[in-house]
Amino acid sequence: MRIIYAGTPEFAVAGLDALLANGYDVIAVYTQPDRPAGRGRKLTPSPVKQRALDAGIAVYQPASLKGEAEQAELAALNADLMIVAAYGLLLPKAVLDAPRLGCINIHGSLLPRWRGAAPIQRAILAGDTETGITIMQMDVGLDTGDMLVKAALPIGPEATAGEIHDGLARLGGEALIDAMQQLEAGTLKPEKQDDALANYAKKLDKAEAMIDWSKPAIEIDRQVRAFNPWPVAQTMWADKAMRVWLAKPGAGSGDPGCVIHADKTGIEVATGDGSLILLEVQMPGGKRLAARDFLNAHDVTGVCFGD
Repeated sequence: MRIIYAGTPEFAVAGLDALLANGYDVIAVYTQPDRPAGRGRKLTPSPVKQRALDAGIAVYQPASLKGEAEQAELAALNADLMIVAAYGLLLPKAVLDAPRLGCINIHGSLLPRWRGAAPIQRAILAGDTETGITIMQMDVGLDTGDMLVKAALPIGPEATAGEIHDGLARLGGEALIDAMQQLEAGTLKPEKQDDALANYAKKLDKAEAMIDWSKPAIEIDRQVRAFNPWPVAQTMWADKAMRVWLAKPGAGSGDPGCVIHADKTGIEVATGDGSLILLEVQMPGGKRLAARDFLNAHDVTGVCFGD
């Protein structure tokens, strides 16, 4: 099969790697235009573009696929299948219909549970104990197409979004090859989604990262884990936003936001229900520090965060 692969971030690299490792003919890669990155704001290729260049694959980077010229260019590639993973651009119906077998997507949740841009983070925030990968036939809806292959991944009680992301990326590559082999064998059995079970995983907003200490500790713990590595949960202290990278629920109680205990094992802060033990924090302009190192330079006795 002649395959077009469309993806942009690190999450999508594993799918491309899996195709290449299994000898599939990737004739072109579509990825978003280079973006400024780093302190120098230098234009930087996406991880998928870099991997494609390393493999000698032609790369296309349209700002949109809505134009007739861009659609004609893609159709002229005469692909049998287009595989999409976190591409970041809307695919119009003309693009979805261009490959002989249409387009399939590597989606980071067990559909129809979470549809949309941030399924990993929304699953953690909701307290889900399981997520996974769904290989889906794409249609004009938002992650509404028929499910082709599903593979589950547990969400452990300490798992961060970054860790789940990496696990799903690997699983996505494996599930994609499973789907490809079934497609070639003619054994794929598309399954309709139950729309009644769907939830919208809206894009993350930095404002969501601010901790509300009146909430239960278990909810704040999920917030910390869901927003690691971005945008990172934070709380105000002396007019500065302190980032909370790692934490765990505790059993203490007190006025929400106030420190009730602090030693080398952590900084215990009261919440609306229970307490949260801060394990790794960061002040603006500083480094990420374990609690013991942070306490060497900061006295938190009597401190109430969030003021």
